[in-house]
Amino acid sequence: MIAEDLFALAPVIPVVVLDDAAAAVPMARALVDGGLPAVEVTLRTPAALEAIERIAAEVSGAVVGAGTVVRPEDAERSAAAGARFLVSPGCTPRLRTAMAATGLPFLPGVATASEAMALLEDGITAMKFFPAEAAGGATALKALAGPLPRIRFCPTGGVSPRNAADYLALGNVGCVGGSWLTPASVVRAGDWDRIRKLASEAAALRTG
Repeated sequence: MIAEDLFALAPVIPVVVLDDAAAAVPMARALVDGGLPAVEVTLRTPAALEAIERIAAEVSGAVVGAGTVVRPEDAERSAAAGARFLVSPGCTPRLRTAMAATGLPFLPGVATASEAMALLEDGITAMKFFPAEAAGGATALKALAGPLPRIRFCPTGGVSPRNAADYLALGNVGCVGGSWLTPASVVRAGDWDRIRKLASEAAALRTG
């Protein structure tokens, strides 16, 4: 799998923060059942790596990845845990080298044309646009399409059911990342039917 293949999995990649690894498997199963196979578990909690391990081992059909990869060791540990892709909020030369060294597809984060061009010089054409809404939203991405036609983005940060379709209508957007699929209160309550419904609604969105 290459980074561009992530865009073909589903129009939305759930961005998940888990405090309890025990919730990882039923949550991921609900997302997959709803039509969203790619699951980005962010490395923001102590439970994240164990959650990735459990999903990778136990959830058939799930393509689990690690998000909030900000240090070279994050990339290495995520790969060892079974992550199948990596996502970073930004990108430095050391981090880019470490992510590439894992052999996994990765979406490095950018917020400006200059950052995108620096990655393009290294042959990278699939990127995360973050923080999407704060960095100009769909209007900014539409403007980037002209001078940077080879790049496709996964905008994340402020993306919601209200504006997801605006992003997905753009030709340079492959998918979006969103945290609305797994609200913390719903995960704590173990309401997997609710998550399955949210996933089904998101899976019905289509790219442009």
